[in-house]
Amino acid sequence: MDPIDKPVSSENAVMAWASDAAAELLRRMGIKYVALNPGSSYRAVHDSLVNYLGNREPELLLCLHEDSVISIAHGYAKAAGEPMACVVHANVGLMHALMGLYNAWCDRVPILLIGSTGPVDPANRVPWIDWIHTAKDQGALLRNFVKYDDEPRSPAGLVEGMLRAARTMRTKPNGPVYLCLDKGLQETKLPEGFELPAIERFAPADPPCASPAALEKAAGWLVEAKSPVILIGRVSRQQGDWDARVKLAELLGAGAVTDMKLGAVFPTDHPLHVEPPGVFLGDRQRAAIRDADVILDLDWMDLGGALKQSFGSKDKAAGKVIHCSLDSYLHNGWSNDHYALPPADLPVLADPDAFVAALLPLLERRLKGKSRAKSKPVERKSPRLADRDPDAPVTALDISLALNEARGDRKLTIAKLSLGWDAAGYPFREPMDYLGYEGGAGLGSTPGIAVGAGLALKGSGRIAVANIGDGDFLQGCTALWTAAHYEIPVLFIISNNRSNFNDEIHQQNIATIRGRQTGNRWIGMRMEKPAIDLCAIARAQGAEAGEPVEKAGDLLPALRKGLDAVARGKVYLVDVHIAPGAGTNVVSRAGKAG
Repeated sequence: MDPIDKPVSSENAVMAWASDAAAELLRRMGIKYVALNPGSSYRAVHDSLVNYLGNREPELLLCLHEDSVISIAHGYAKAAGEPMACVVHANVGLMHALMGLYNAWCDRVPILLIGSTGPVDPANRVPWIDWIHTAKDQGALLRNFVKYDDEPRSPAGLVEGMLRAARTMRTKPNGPVYLCLDKGLQETKLPEGFELPAIERFAPADPPCASPAALEKAAGWLVEAKSPVILIGRVSRQQGDWDARVKLAELLGAGAVTDMKLGAVFPTDHPLHVEPPGVFLGDRQRAAIRDADVILDLDWMDLGGALKQSFGSKDKAAGKVIHCSLDSYLHNGWSNDHYALPPADLPVLADPDAFVAALLPLLERRLKGKSRAKSKPVERKSPRLADRDPDAPVTALDISLALNEARGDRKLTIAKLSLGWDAAGYPFREPMDYLGYEGGAGLGSTPGIAVGAGLALKGSGRIAVANIGDGDFLQGCTALWTAAHYEIPVLFIISNNRSNFNDEIHQQNIATIRGRQTGNRWIGMRMEKPAIDLCAIARAQGAEAGEPVEKAGDLLPALRKGLDAVARGKVYLVDVHIAPGAGTNVVSRAGKAG
């Protein structure tokens, strides 16, 4: 497919410079896109991507801020299941990108980030600008939240660094990697006879599975269990793996617990799904964990936290705990993204999907193929949009119910949901229905993540959707220009309460604890007087938008109009005005979680 920005053909498109070798490697790695915000420190790489490769495989995506550079790659990897590349300008561009990179690290997402520094040799530096854009150890800015970083000093070193970075980011557990290319190295001529190695010889290995002994022990415990529960965490989006998890739960008659932070991993309207997911555990989820005689953890993001929410202490789990995860390979002392250290009666250092695939035959043999799931489904009353007052102010539940009805037969992939989202109104039935949160809980990333997901889904028949808060949108809204320019269809639904409301609750809580005035919680939080015109911001960047929605009855037609526009290839924004506190689901769950 031709790129949106098609260059004039170059007469000198032969691999002759070190930056050409970097560009050629990106192509051979299968990288389809490179997101960037311009900078002179990587002018040679830019030239190679455009004039040597012709801006094709990979194609450049211009972003208006480094936050979008990283978050677009983040969303693309979540939706496509494969990485894309990013380029940022020297130390200043990298510092802008760090928050997005931390999000990707916490979300265990592969991203190939290429940066640059001014010439390492001081004699080659341009006065002033090259000096302030040169760092002696640029990787020190991010070494604690990438899997690998390198700053090669020769064309051969560049090749080795890129190959190692590509293999490392694709090896589970996944994560971002960083390669800093000295400006002088980029502009170095390749030596005579220079050749690139066969890239297929540097592929990542298959993820590890459990030992036979661990599999037998786990199978024995699960077969003997009377009330097992499965905590489903960081697992794959492949349909076959999804089906295997459903089969596992049905064989055992085990309750399935899922987390809103981690995306769709199990059908949420399945009889064995304990409760609609949230950011914190709900009442029925905690009860299922307390009552379980065997807890099977499939790389749950925070097992210690789940046990603490359920038992009051992470060390008081009553049932046996099978803890299957590779995540400890990434743990270090800089950040606490490893969460609380959980107890485990059977620790399994394995990929959770490989573990389930190997476990199923053992269980089928022991159970002789008979399912323990109840034959009669559990009856659950679901809320209905028709029962909502059409003249009432919009609530978070209204948004989920209306989107569920508006989607009809369309396949939607929700890239991110607001904190107040009520999952009871919108079931997930396929692994691509929802991609989860941004990992590090850094605001401003969701617009870019949604655009990246839309890029990955373009032409697939699925529509990318994001439901986000107004604060998150305003910090990353320039990503909409990238979507509009490159014709990436996305629907943005803004839960606009004109406030940084999550922090209003924190201010109310601390004032209550101290016996102070709670009515002042809004100061420094509300975004009013003047109100911000989100629709105008969207239109200014080439997106389409209707008028703000203020009544529940107006929501469904507004969402249908937006979905129709996105189905035609447009970027569309629906500004939904909700009252502060309308989405209290996360607040109530957080209180019970302590």
